[in-house]
Parts: sequence; structure tokens; C-alpha cells
Amino acid sequence: MDKRVNSDPWDQVAQRLGTDLYLDLQPDPTATPRGRGARRRRTLAEALRAAIDDGRLPAGTALPPYRSLAADVGLARGTVATVYQELIAEGWLVARQGSGTRVADTAHRQARVGPSATARPAAPRHDFALGQPNPSLFPRADWIASTRRAITEAPDEAFGPGHPQGSARLRRSLAAYLARARGVRADPDHIVLTTSVMHALELLSRTVFGDSIAVESHGLPFHRQVIERGGTSTTPIPVDGGGAVIDALPGQASGVLLTPSHQFPTGVPLSPTRRTAVIDWARTGSRLIVEDDYDGELRYDREPIGALQALGPDVVIYTGSVSKSLSPAVRIAWLALPAQHVDTVVWAKGIREPDASIVDQLVLADLIDSGAYDRHIRRSRQHYRRRRDLLTARLADTGVGLPGIAAGLHAVIPVSADAEPEVFAEAARRGFALAPLSLFRHPDAPAGADVIGGIAVGFGTPTASTFAADVDALVALIVDHPYRR
Repeated sequence: MDKRVNSDPWDQVAQRLGTDLYLDLQPDPTATPRGRGARRRRTLAEALRAAIDDGRLPAGTALPPYRSLAADVGLARGTVATVYQELIAEGWLVARQGSGTRVADTAHRQARVGPSATARPAAPRHDFALGQPNPSLFPRADWIASTRRAITEAPDEAFGPGHPQGSARLRRSLAAYLARARGVRADPDHIVLTTSVMHALELLSRTVFGDSIAVESHGLPFHRQVIERGGTSTTPIPVDGGGAVIDALPGQASGVLLTPSHQFPTGVPLSPTRRTAVIDWARTGSRLIVEDDYDGELRYDREPIGALQALGPDVVIYTGSVSKSLSPAVRIAWLALPAQHVDTVVWAKGIREPDASIVDQLVLADLIDSGAYDRHIRRSRQHYRRRRDLLTARLADTGVGLPGIAAGLHAVIPVSADAEPEVFAEAARRGFALAPLSLFRHPDAPAGADVIGGIAVGFGTPTASTFAADVDALVALIVDHPYRR
């Protein structure tokens, strides 16, 4: 029996032709032998109709050649050919010379899920969403070239289970790049690669954070939330024109999370005196500083502001990612840790990290080493600077000045805190995607006359073809809707 099956020429054909197709064709154990062929033909036809009807086989899906499917499911070739012809006649399938048999575009399907599972919100008319680089700037040609080199040059062991710290090659490349471009003082052995800054903070909350850390009164809510899910409470400190108010740091906090190069969302950098003060605060109390280098590379018309980590590599944990410089689709971030915390974080991270791609890490290392990453950053700065200049000039014509916009991908239009909800509601009615500053306010931040308000707009998001029109619409919103600044 085995010899006959293995020597069946159609079994060999099935191994060469077609694609895999799962169909449930279990026979009825209670059926009599009489009429078995008709039943099997009917079962195959019903299984194909069901797969098309419930969406498992969408319109345009290529089906295996009937000879291949016959060998796979153990039916006669004539039986499968007859079923194909039957479904073609009914309009479920189409057959064209040179393209095989496919699911017809007009095949009837019943909806199997409710609209809440499939409906998507309408696209905004004017997309100023925050935290997103312009996807058209992704360096496709450089990425392809680096992929080819990285895959060709990588040793075989690079494609096996990796070290929890991530690719050694990328850690070496990052250590050199961060030292050169951001002033970070980190040994490759002290760098731990993760998939995002949020994942990095989650790791820290489970390992080196104490019961409570301080955070800026305005910041990314999901960063604060992931810390609190790890069991660490957060205490807000005020932010003013000099960045986070270091004198307001609570004594019981085991550390502080800062965005010192470009505070999110206000955009101001931490002043030099406060930089020195927070390092002293950490050292005198055996505390930690976590530096999120938010938009640190995307500066426009100011002198580079180096990483705070350079002032205190023994007390500062430095974190960053490529989500703004390259794309949020590239899931690579990093932690540069003081030596005493490396082992703790690595073991908490675990051997197999979900969603981490060693291949992407190798490609990023090649981008950095080849200089392509630096060239991309410089091109991106020029692109975003032109957008920033147009936005600031158009708003200046209405008498609106934009603070904190010497770097980054967003601007905050000043609005008094009590007028902010009305302006945001009007923006939503006009089809804008943007954010009120209150969205980023810590729920425990004290209320009062000094509460800041504003509308945050991401000028990196709109497409090139609509950017000017989107800015005009934004200016019209400001002009048409008076508010107390």
C-alpha cells in the first residue's frame, strides 16, 4: 500500500503544484457505501461554498489546480473538476486562461461578524495626529540595501535564539552612534534592546523602580499607565518654561521620569541648572533618573542639547527608539543602563521577547554603520523644518506664537484651560485629528489658575499633497473661533 501511494504520479504532481487549502471533508460514519461518490462531491462543494461565504477564501483567492487538490484530499480528479465546474456555473468561482481558478469578485458572502468588529472610524479630513513621522519619508532604498548586506554578512548563529539583550552588533552600533550624536556614555554590554519605550518602562517598573516615582505633570498617558500597572505609583511635578520643576521632586520618590531634551508635550528643554540639580538629587538619595530622549534627534534651529545621561551615567537610565526617526512599524528601542542594573533587567526581560525581530536589528545596525541613518535624519530635519516654518508663519499672521517648537514633530497652540474643550470640540466637528493638552495632564496634578491649556497638533502627519491646505484649515479654525489665550 505504501509503495503504491508513494509511486502515485499524481501524488508527485500535488507536491509540485498548487497551494495548501484546508477543507473539513470528514465523512459521515453512519452513511452507507451506496452513493458515496455523490456524497463526497456534494461535501467538497459545500465546504468550498462555506469557506467563500464566511470570508476564509476572499474574492480573488487562487485555488489549487484540481489535480493537486484531488491528490491532497484523496478524491478522484474528475470529482474535483466537476465541483469546480459546478461552482463556476453558480458564480462562486471564475476560471481564466493563465490565471487558474479563483474566487469570483461577485461571490455572495454572509456577514459573520457584527459591524462593531469590522467598522473603522472615518479618516480625518485634516490629520494632525501626534507621535507619527511622515510615512513617505521612510528610507526604503536604504532599508533594502542594508537588508541585503545584513542578511548576506550575518553568521548562521545570528538566526538562532538570541541573547535577551538583543543583537550584539546593533548594541555596538548604537553605543557608538548615541555617543557621537547624543553624548550618551554607554558600553554595548550595558544596552538592552526592547521593542518600544513603553516596553522598556514596563521592564523597569517590574525591576528597578521602587514603590513610587515622580513624573512630569504633562506626559504620555500610556507611559504613566504602564508604570502603574507594574506596581509603581506616579507623583506629578510641575512643568514650566524651564522644564520639570526639580525643586518640587518629592523626597519619598525612588526616581523620576523626564523628557529633558524636548519635554512632551510642551516642547521646552530642561534648563542647565535643573539638569545639574536633578543629578545631585538622584545621587544624594540613591535614586534613579529615567531619561526618555523624546524627539532628541529632530532639532531645527538651536544648538544640540545632549543627553542628560552624560552628566550621570551612574544614576540615569537612558531610553529611546526609532519610532519617530524611522517608523513606529520598526519595533526597536533601547535602554542604556547603569552597570548595576543590567543583570536584573535582562533576567526580567526573559530569553524570548515577543515581537522582537533580530533581522530588523541587524538591518538597523547596517543603516547606522553605513551612514544611511545619519543621512536619513538630516533629510528628515530639513523636511520637518520646512513644515514647521510654514505652520509658524501662517499662525503668526493671526497673532499666535508657538512656544517650544525648536525640535520635534508637534506644536502646541496656546489656549486657556477653560476654553480648551470648546476649541477641541469645534476642531472635531471640522474633521481635525489633534489633541487637547488636557489629554496629557496627570490626573493627580493640582488644579488651579496655573493649569496650562492648549491644542497639540502633529505637523509630521499630513501628506505632502494636503499639507498646505491642512494648515490653511487649521488657521481658519483659529481665526473663526476666538478664544482667550
